[in-house]
Amino acid sequence: MQVILLEKIEKVGALGDLVDVKSGFARNFLLPQGKAEMATKTNIEAFQARRAELEKQQAEALSAAQARAAQLEGLSVTITSRSGTEGKLFGSVGTEEIRAAIESAGVEVEKKEIRLPDGPLRNVGEHPISLHLHADVDSEVTVNVVGEEAE
Repeated sequence: MQVILLEKIEKVGALGDLVDVKSGFARNFLLPQGKAEMATKTNIEAFQARRAELEKQQAEALSAAQARAAQLEGLSVTITSRSGTEGKLFGSVGTEEIRAAIESAGVEVEKKEIRLPDGPLRNVGEHPISLHLHADVDSEVTVNVVGEEAE
C-alpha cells in the first residue's frame, strides 16, 4: 500500500516521502494516528499545498525535543523500592515510576518515550535509561534504585 508520510517515521521515511508499506501497518497505525495519508492524486496535491506548514511543525517538534534533551543531560533520579538482603527488588521499577521520578525532577516525559530494552528494573543499583524524545533525538538518564529493607 502506498502512503504519503506526514512526519518522519523511524525506519520508514521522512516527511513527504511516498513509501510502500504493508497494508496492516498503514490501516492500523499510520492512518489512524495521522502520520500518513493514502497516496491518491488529490491527497498528493493537498500535501504539496500544505508541505511548508507540516515542515514548520516538524521543525518546532524537533527543537522542543532538543530543548528537553538538554534539560535531561546528566540527570540522575533516585527511586526507592522494597528489596531483599541480596539487592533483589520485591516487584520491579517500570516506566511509570521512572516517568514520575523524572517529572518530579522538573522535566516532562511520557511513558512511551522511556526505553527499557531488558524489561523493568529488578535490582538495586544505577541503571542507564534511554529516552526516545523524537525520531532524531535520544537522551540518557541515570536511574538509581535504592533498596528499602523489608521487615
